[in-house]
Amino acid sequence: MSSRTIPVRFWLNGLPVERAVPPERILLDLIRDEIRLTGTKRGCDLGTCGCCTVLLDGVPVLSCLTLALRADGKSVTTIEGIGEPGRLHPVQSAFVECGATQCGFCTPGFVLTAVALLREHPHPDRETIVRAISGNLCRCTGYTKIVQAIERAAEAAP
Repeated sequence: MSSRTIPVRFWLNGLPVERAVPPERILLDLIRDEIRLTGTKRGCDLGTCGCCTVLLDGVPVLSCLTLALRADGKSVTTIEGIGEPGRLHPVQSAFVECGATQCGFCTPGFVLTAVALLREHPHPDRETIVRAISGNLCRCTGYTKIVQAIERAAEAAP
């Protein structure tokens, strides 16, 4: 571990953040361990499960493989940054309505991936949805309810 730190400034869920981090610090550790937003999950630490997905300037990234310094000057959105207390984001609502939350561990990564997909493709076909979530792993069951939830959120979009 390096003893030197580098300042990083970014927007986290719409709020400014400034931290001094070692150059090897990953974004996942900064978010979970230092900032204490635990909705972003630590899964495989290898970039294969998608549990740690966050949005970096609106694009899904695996925070277990992303250096915290990469967030400098950018916007980071975690699951805590979508929806509002008492008012879920439409993708979150669709996941609840379709029973796609299951154990919930992988849900934040799937939801953020779906949010990014629907921003870029408001009415995707099933193949596009399946391709978009291919980097997210659910250990509970199949992906039928997850795909249905994303389809439902797309149907509700203007």
